[in-house]
Amino acid sequence: MRTLVIGDIHGCFTALQMLEREMDFTDEDQLITLGDYVDRGPHSKAVLDWLITRRNRGGKLIALKGNHEVIMMWAREDSQSQKSWMSPFVGGDATLRSYGDEQSLGLLRDVPAEHWQFIKEQTVRYHETDTHLFVHASVLPDVPMEQQKDETLFWDRFKEQPLHMSGKRVICGHTAQHDGVPVMLPHGLCIDTRAYGGGWLTCLDMATGRYGQANERGAFRTGQIDGWQ
Repeated sequence: MRTLVIGDIHGCFTALQMLEREMDFTDEDQLITLGDYVDRGPHSKAVLDWLITRRNRGGKLIALKGNHEVIMMWAREDSQSQKSWMSPFVGGDATLRSYGDEQSLGLLRDVPAEHWQFIKEQTVRYHETDTHLFVHASVLPDVPMEQQKDETLFWDRFKEQPLHMSGKRVICGHTAQHDGVPVMLPHGLCIDTRAYGGGWLTCLDMATGRYGQANERGAFRTGQIDGWQ
């Protein structure tokens, strides 16, 4: 069984399907997805369908919540939040387009209950193993994981900082690497490689430090994290 970690998908379903095919995902593989399944890219609905289908058929999945899932839930609550979510900067307009058809934009009421349930109840704030901390955005190094604030886990940027007090290294997304290459710092690794912006969707094999990358144009490539242990 492999443990495979997937960075910010952002509606890039073509890239996700390419990773699934080229890296030969099986239901025995433990997939850890780092959040931001929706917004900006063209196929948020299809991405959520894929995640839910994998879980429902018994495929191993640990799905983290990202800040874009948080914003989408806010948009459901009031009109001002919805207006902010729909801005091109956030990308909610692309999400609703994926729930519509060729003639019309979808509406929030077109998002099925199963998708809201997945976002609200079946995504987690963080995941912890014996060696690593998996979060969407970042951690405070001197705060136990159960006491981390949402602002840190969902919104902070990946930057130089001390190793977490647990001694475990962080694996995160959120901070887009515009050169398309995962970045390693002494305390952790960021694998958001800007799939939605013409970059790559990254899938990391935790055992080896090898990674596969796919993009919305249907290309695939591989790489290796230097110094992976």
